[in-house]
Amino acid sequence: MAKMCIVLNVSKSGYYKWIKEKANENSYQKRRKALVARITYLFLDSQRRYGSPKITKLLKREGWIVSERLVGILMHENGLRSCVSRKFRVATTDSNHANPVAPNVLNQNFVTTAPNKVWVTDITYIPCREGRLYLASILDLYTRKIVGWKLADRMTTDLVLAALDQAYQAENPLPGLLHHSDRGSQYTSAEYRLRLEQYQMKTSMSRRGNCYDNACIESFHSVLKKELIYCTRFRTKDQAYTALFEYIEFFYNRKRIHSALNYLSPERFEAQ
Repeated sequence: MAKMCIVLNVSKSGYYKWIKEKANENSYQKRRKALVARITYLFLDSQRRYGSPKITKLLKREGWIVSERLVGILMHENGLRSCVSRKFRVATTDSNHANPVAPNVLNQNFVTTAPNKVWVTDITYIPCREGRLYLASILDLYTRKIVGWKLADRMTTDLVLAALDQAYQAENPLPGLLHHSDRGSQYTSAEYRLRLEQYQMKTSMSRRGNCYDNACIESFHSVLKKELIYCTRFRTKDQAYTALFEYIEFFYNRKRIHSALNYLSPERFEAQ
């Protein structure tokens, strides 16, 4: 080694410094490569739905020391972009009716202490080449879990009743649960009000034209559209139902991490 340094006209200390820097460079490249591989796995495992904030949280949970900025840079460099597409809106609330309207008891108080204390519900439009579809969803405000949902080709009282029945049978809540909706004709109908009475639920309704009064279920439908509906063209109603079932039951409720739940999925948060 000494003879080599003499021949190359370099000092021993300079040679060992070069060796050390080379080793550090190789170690850095290996870590970078492993990090990109893990980011790619988490991105694909979320079906291309997670951006850098959620992937950073998952990496830190696994023990990686990494910043959201670096994750964002690496995702950009490797073409990992969460699905975003054009938006469209179809009116799903018909408040031009003479049905009784309940007061806004919830009043944008979205903090509750346990599951099955407050449910929020709404209807959203699902485009399909075979014909229009409408999704009625019911969300538990504490766990952010979708406790009931129903897909149908008509926006009727039967649609929201089916979602409510499914939620009640699945969760069996105690009397006194607060049920919040908009003031659409489906939710104010005599049949729906009677079912709420049978289930011993209290009724709350948003103010006219104020989407913030029902922000949590609106947020769920926005996420659903961003992560599934806007990225998919449903050819048939059966295809739409299967995709929604997989998204709600397997991905959203069981797997998708939620910032309001300390980055846990609804079911994992409920279990803890």
